[in-house]
This record gives sequence, C-alpha cells and structure tokens, in this order.
Amino acid sequence: MNVVAESAVRPARPGNAGRGEWGRRWGLRLVALLALGVLWQVTATVMHNPAFIPSPGAVWHRLVQTSTTHDGVRGYSGHLLIEHLGVSLRRILIGSAIGVTGGLLVGVLMGAVGWVRVVTEPVVTFVRALPPLAYFSLFIIWFGIDETPKLWLLSIAALPPVAVATASAVSAAPTALVEAVRALGASRWAAIRDVVLPSALPEIFTGIRLAVGIAYSSVVAAETINGVPGIGGMVRDAQRYSQTDVVVLGLFAIGLSGLAIDAVLRVIEQRLIPWRGKY
Repeated sequence: MNVVAESAVRPARPGNAGRGEWGRRWGLRLVALLALGVLWQVTATVMHNPAFIPSPGAVWHRLVQTSTTHDGVRGYSGHLLIEHLGVSLRRILIGSAIGVTGGLLVGVLMGAVGWVRVVTEPVVTFVRALPPLAYFSLFIIWFGIDETPKLWLLSIAALPPVAVATASAVSAAPTALVEAVRALGASRWAAIRDVVLPSALPEIFTGIRLAVGIAYSSVVAAETINGVPGIGGMVRDAQRYSQTDVVVLGLFAIGLSGLAIDAVLRVIEQRLIPWRGKY
C-alpha cells in the first residue's frame, strides 16, 4: 500500500481533532462578537442619540477616561474603574462565601433530616422567590447604609440555590452505599461525610456556581445606596445623570468579570470533581 493510501485510511489523532474543534469554537465566537460589534455600531449611527445607544467608540473613550486621571479628574467619582470593580468583587466574594457556607449547612440538614426539610423548605423557597430589593430596604433599616446591609443582601441571595441543590443531591445519594457503610459500623454523619457528600459534589457545585452568579447579578441592587466606590454604584450613579456610555461600560465590566469568575469556578470544579460526566 502506498503512502497516499496509508494516510487516507489512517485515523486522525485525537489531539489534532481536539485542537481543531477548539479552534472552530473560538472562531465562531470571534465571528459572533464581530457581528455584534458591527450591529452595535450601525444601530448607534442610525439612532444618532448617544443618550439612548452610545457608540462603541464612546464606550471605549469612557473606558480610557475612567481608568486614568484626566485633566485633574481621577476615574469616575474619584475612583478608577479597576477600584470600583475591586470593591464590588470583594463584596461579592464575602457575601458569596457566607451564603454558600450557610447554604451547604442548611442543605445537608434538609437532605439528611426529614423534619428539618419539612420545616425549612418553605422558608428557603420563599426567600428564593423574593427579588433582592424586596428585603434590601429592611436591611438598610436594621443595619444602616454602610457595608453590612450589602453583605447581608448578597449572602441571602446566594444561600437558597446552594441549599436547594445540596438538599436534592444529599437526598438522592445511593442508599445501598450508605447502608453498606452503616453496616460496617460508620455513624450516620460519617456516612454523610464519606459517601453522601462526595456523591453529591457535582450537583452541589452547580448550586455554588448559580449562587455566585445570583450574588453577582444582585450587586447593582446591593450598591443602590452608598455604593460608590463599586461597579454597581457607578452604574447607578451614571444612570441618574443619563451617562449611558458609563452604564454600558459598567455592564461590560460586570459581565466580563462574571465570565472570568465562572471560568475559575469551572477549573476548580474540574480539579475537585474529575469524575463528573464520565459515569
């Protein structure tokens, strides 16, 4: 058989196929982004109303302006864009950590103890159905307008998704394995720790990703009051003065940093749960 025939029947290497698929996927994403950019520019040109739809160039100018000191003015409201974003990320990190921790504890109890689930499930569902601004006013009355009500808001917003996902995963744990471990002398909580939680990790991590996303989407509501510095506070302040380009810039900052956070969570998930999707 000649070389041409051998190359024709030789299967493609998995690595090359994977790289080709990766290239096509990112190529499609790039084309979609370019198409959206062109559509945005055309729409802004046709509308010719920067207060309604600012052009990409105007938003880029605001990015440069809010990231530097220009004519004695430092960023936006005295803080650079990266500082606004950093303050919001710190609030999200603390609030999400509190909410996720509370959600894990509540979810494990709901999934493992029947009467706890009966008592707490309606409360968790009720809180999950409330929009953040509905109880943010209460937190302002109770805790004032500093950091405390913002952290409470983000924590409460992040708790229900983790609690629901954890309770569902714990209650769906393989009964045969739990009974086998108990038969070998393990206590109930040891069985939960060694069997139930590892089997529930994939669904729990999905709940954590949802919780962080909900906390991030609530940051604008959290920073409605006394939110500067903060990216949500910057957006809110710019909205009051019809600075649409700043609003759009803030939305881009929130969305792109949210994508970065989700990517980090995906990497952590792959490291902690390498068996997900393989069985």
